[in-house]
Amino acid sequence: MARRRTRALARRSAFLAAIVFLLIAPVAHAEVPAAPKIVGADTAWLLLCAALVLMMTIPGLALFYGGMVRRKNVLATLMQSFILAAVVSIQWVLFGYSIAFAPGSPIAGALSWVGLSGVSATQPYAAYSATVPHQAYMIYQCMFAIITPALITGAIAERMSFKGFLVFSLLWTTLIYDPLAHWVWGVGGWIHTMGALDFAGGTVVHISSGAAALAGALIVGKRRGYLKEPMPPHNLTLTLTGAGLLWVGWFGFNAGSALAADGLAVSAFVATHLGAAAATLSWVGAEWLIAGKPTTLGAASGAVAGLVAITPASGYVGPMPAIIIGLVAGALCYSAVRMKPYFGYDDALDVVGVHMVGGIWGALATGLFASLAINSAAGNGLLFGNPHQLLVQAIAVVASLAFSFIGSSILLKVTDALVGVRVDDEAQYMGLDLTEHEENAYALEG
Repeated sequence: MARRRTRALARRSAFLAAIVFLLIAPVAHAEVPAAPKIVGADTAWLLLCAALVLMMTIPGLALFYGGMVRRKNVLATLMQSFILAAVVSIQWVLFGYSIAFAPGSPIAGALSWVGLSGVSATQPYAAYSATVPHQAYMIYQCMFAIITPALITGAIAERMSFKGFLVFSLLWTTLIYDPLAHWVWGVGGWIHTMGALDFAGGTVVHISSGAAALAGALIVGKRRGYLKEPMPPHNLTLTLTGAGLLWVGWFGFNAGSALAADGLAVSAFVATHLGAAAATLSWVGAEWLIAGKPTTLGAASGAVAGLVAITPASGYVGPMPAIIIGLVAGALCYSAVRMKPYFGYDDALDVVGVHMVGGIWGALATGLFASLAINSAAGNGLLFGNPHQLLVQAIAVVASLAFSFIGSSILLKVTDALVGVRVDDEAQYMGLDLTEHEENAYALEG
């Protein structure tokens, strides 16, 4: 009898326990949602990539451009890249990041993050990345904002006043780069909402800077003596060194845009390297075939052209499409640079032929070769059964070109009215190192 009572009591206890578990378990599960978690490896990777992207500007781009100008203008050219690292960083923290990435309208972010208000150094902003602190993402994007106006300087090298350069660069970063970054990458941006793919800046960085460079070359005008006197690069050793630093730093630019130390970063890293390598070979090959000699300047320019073209596609394409994109970019950009004299504009360091043309090709190639197998968060391109993606990419290209070219033209005219954009012929003859900065790059005596 006692044994039966014990078994009945055990059955009742088990029944009651099951009821309690069924009542409590769902509630407990609902009260413990999965929270975003900072991943140390992702944060370390992104901060390293931010440093690599800064290295692309100083000293990479500074040396790349500095070696291509004449000896009397090398310091002025280096200074333009160097000073932008200071100017744009302050602008970015004060209000630039908020315009570019804060939630707002389809055109621009609201000013809710002015002075980095609400931008945490310990908590993520899940709309951009759930595994790194918000400030890590902010400072990474700051490096993109620095290099983009620095790219423009190659088109107006050797004749733009330093005052005009500073005013124009600040206006351009605020009114062109920041809104365009919001369009393409920001929460609610209209190009982003449309579904355009730009992994690391084909439209935001390269097309925008290339279009602005064209506006600058046309409005600032030609250098004194252009096409009448020789203007060879003064130090190709500097240029080749700068190109090498750009190639290395570009891994931070593209692979870092995965925002995590994961397989997508690996894929973007590989695609970036192959695109640069293929474009180097195709530029040098085309140059050898047409001009008769392969040059170090051609190799450096080809590498940069490939890096430009693979940038928007790097997180969406595999190794073989990356090679194809690079091969086309090298030959295409070489042809664009050779055609420059026929159009009559003085793009001193070939920003239009490399960054604008290469950026357009890269953005459209993304619409051709993008694959869900590489990035499940994106869509397929034309060659994988989705022709609509190519149309979306074309709309993004046209919008970026028009916005940057028209806006840059207006800002250059405004800057010219305020402080002037061009130095006079005497200053060009003496060189900007002396007339703008009272310095000499190679004053070794004494």
